[in-house]
Amino acid sequence: MLLASGALLLTGCASGSAATTTAAGSSSSSAPTGTLTVFAAASLKGAFTEIGEQFEAEHPGVRVAFSFAGSSDLATQVRNGAPADVLATADEENMLEVVDAGLTAQAPVDFATNVLTIVTPPGNPEGVASFADLARSGTAVVVCAPQVPCGAAAARVERSTGVALSPVSEESSVTDVLTKVESGEADAGLVYVTDARAARGRVTAVPFPESSGAVNTYPVAPLQGAAQPELAVEFTQAVAGTRGRAVLQAAGFGAP
Repeated sequence: MLLASGALLLTGCASGSAATTTAAGSSSSSAPTGTLTVFAAASLKGAFTEIGEQFEAEHPGVRVAFSFAGSSDLATQVRNGAPADVLATADEENMLEVVDAGLTAQAPVDFATNVLTIVTPPGNPEGVASFADLARSGTAVVVCAPQVPCGAAAARVERSTGVALSPVSEESSVTDVLTKVESGEADAGLVYVTDARAARGRVTAVPFPESSGAVNTYPVAPLQGAAQPELAVEFTQAVAGTRGRAVLQAAGFGAP
C-alpha cells in the first residue's frame, strides 16, 4: 500500500509538472500566427510588399497575403463580404464607403499622399511636354476610370485646367495604365509619381505643375470581422508608424 501511495504521489507530481510546462508553453506561444489578409491599392504594391516582409520578420509564424487592385474594386469586394483583415485605399472616398457600411473596426488612419505625373514610352517619342499636350489630336492617352482614385484625380485636373481629355481607354487600376504605356499601346498615360519611379527606365516621366491641385490621400484601417483582429491593428500601426513611413517616402509617397 505504501508503495502504491508513493507511486500515486509521484504520478501526481509528474502530472502537475507537465501541466506547468504546458501552461508555460501556451503562454510562450500566445502570439498570433497564421495569415493576415491585406487589401491594398495597386499603387502600394512595392511599398507594402516591403512593409509586409518587415512585419513577417517581426512576427514569426505570420504570413501577410496581399490583394492589390483598384481601390474602388477593393471597397466593393469588402462591402460584398470578401474576407480581409486590413484595407488600404488610394483615396478617402472609397474608404468612406466602407466606413459608412460599418465595416471598419477602427477609424481609418491617413498614412501617405500621392500625385499624378504623365508617363510616355522611353524617350517620349510624341514630345508630350504638358497636360494640355495630352488633348492633342492623334495622341493616344490612357487614364484610370473615373471611379478609381487616379481617374478621379485626373478628372480634377481636367476641371481645374479646362483641358478635356479623350482617352483611348479607361483602366481599372493605375498599374494597368502603366502597362499600356510600357507596352507601347499608348503614347502617354496618367499614373502616380510612385508608379513612374518604380518603372524608371521603362517609361519617361513628364511632371506637370497642375498635379499639385489633385493630391490623393491614402487611409488604412483594420476591418470589422477580421480573422486576425490583433494582427490587423498591428499592421495598420506598422504602416502609419516611423518605419512604414520611411519605406513609403523612399518609394516616392508624400506625408499625409
